[in-house]
Amino acid sequence: MDGTVLVADDDRTIRTVLTQALTRAGCKVHATSSLTTLMRWVEEGKGDLVISDVMMPDGNGLAALPLIAKLRPGLPVIIISAQNNIMTAIQAAEAAAYDYLPKPFDLPDLMKRAARALALKRRMPQPATPPRSVGDDLPLVGRTAVMQSLYRLVARVMNTDLAVLITGESGTGKSLIARAIHDFSDRRSQPFVVVRASDLTEGEAPSALLVRAKGGSLIFDEIADFDDETQARVVRMLDGLAESAPRVIATSQSDLTQAMEAGTFRPDLYYRLGGVVIQVPSLRERVEDIALLAEHFLTRGARDMGVHRKLSGPASEIVRAYSWPGNVRQLENAVRRLLATSAEPEIARSEIEMMLRNQPAVEPQRAGHDGEKLSAAVARHLQRYFDLHGGVLPPPGVYARILREFEAPLIEIALDATAGNQAKCADLLGINRNTLRKKIAELEIRVTRRRKLM
Repeated sequence: MDGTVLVADDDRTIRTVLTQALTRAGCKVHATSSLTTLMRWVEEGKGDLVISDVMMPDGNGLAALPLIAKLRPGLPVIIISAQNNIMTAIQAAEAAAYDYLPKPFDLPDLMKRAARALALKRRMPQPATPPRSVGDDLPLVGRTAVMQSLYRLVARVMNTDLAVLITGESGTGKSLIARAIHDFSDRRSQPFVVVRASDLTEGEAPSALLVRAKGGSLIFDEIADFDDETQARVVRMLDGLAESAPRVIATSQSDLTQAMEAGTFRPDLYYRLGGVVIQVPSLRERVEDIALLAEHFLTRGARDMGVHRKLSGPASEIVRAYSWPGNVRQLENAVRRLLATSAEPEIARSEIEMMLRNQPAVEPQRAGHDGEKLSAAVARHLQRYFDLHGGVLPPPGVYARILREFEAPLIEIALDATAGNQAKCADLLGINRNTLRKKIAELEIRVTRRRKLM
C-alpha cells in the first residue's frame, strides 16, 4: 500500500493497532482522538484515506462526512463503529462513506478495504447529504456477521427500484425492515401502504391501492397467505405498473420455493417479487445478539415506562440459553413483562425461570428439514450467508469468520452440557484443556457455573 491515512478514534488501542498495521504496509499514518484535529488535517489537504470512528469526544464521524466531501471531493472515508445496527449502516451509505465496518472489526479485512480505497482513489458518486437524525426504536440491532451482512444489503438496495422479498420466521422483524427501506429511501416523503389479502377482494381495489401508494412503497404483507385468485390479481397489478409506480416489497414467513413446489404459490408472482431476497435470521441463528437485544429493550423500557432494570449475570445466561421460538417479538414482550413485574433493580435468574415456565421451550420444527443431516443444515445456513450479499461476494476472510461463528456456540453448548467443568468439556470436545482455555479467551466466552435450562 502507498499513501497517507488519517485515523480518528477515541480508543488508544485501536489507534495504535491501525497505526502499526498501516505503517508496516507502507503507509504514512496520522492518528488522533479528536474529530476537530481530523477535520483540520482534511482541510489542510493531508491524507489519501480517512478511517474514522462514529462517536468521538468532540463530534460525530458520520455527521462530518458531508463536510469532508465538500472540502476534499473524492477522499474515501471508511467508517468503523461499535454502534452495530442497521441505522449506522444506512447512515453510512446515505452519507456516501466509501465503506463501513462494525467493531470489533477483522484487521486483515480492514487492511484489504483500505488498500482498495487507496488504489482506486474513487470520487464519490454523488454529493453527500447529512445523515438524518433517527430514533432508537428499531430493534434491528446485532453484532453477528449475519446481521451486519443484512444491514449492508438493506443499505445497498434501499434506493433501487427492484422489488424486495423479505422472508423469515414470525417475529424476526420483517415488517421493520420493510419500514426501514421506505423511511430511509428517496421515497420516504411518499405513502407507505400495507396490502393484505383482504384488501384485494373488491374489484377496484388494485387500482385504488396504486393511487393511494403513488410513488411511495406498496407492501404485500405475508404474501404466502394470498389465495391463487388473489395472487393472479397481484400479477396483473404488477404487470400494469407505470414508471411513477410505487416500490414493491413483500414479506413472507413461509418458504415460497417450497410453496411453489407444492403448487400453492405462483412461480410468475415469485419471480416478479424476488428482485432482491432478504432473509431475516431467527434469534437461534444469532445467539450472540440476544443479550444485546434484551439490553436494548430494557433501555427502551426505562424511557417509555420510567422503570430502570438490568439483568443479573445468571439471568442473562438464562435469556441467552432459551430458544426464543417467537424471535425478537417474543423477547421484547418478555422484557416488558419483566419490567412490569420485577420489584428489584436487578432482575434475578429465578424471575426469568418463572416467566419461561409459561413459554414454549422447544423451537418450532422447520417444514421440510425433518431428519436433516448436520452437514446439510450447515450448508443451508452458509448458502443463506452468501445470498444475503445480494450477488456480491462477502468480505474477504470468510473461512476464519465462519469457523469462529461455529466454534463459539460449540464450545458454549459443550460448557453448558458439562455444567461449566472445563476438564470435562475439553474431554468431550477432544481437545487439550489449555487449548480450551485459550479458545475461551480468544472468543470472549463468559465462563460461569452453568446449568442446563430444563
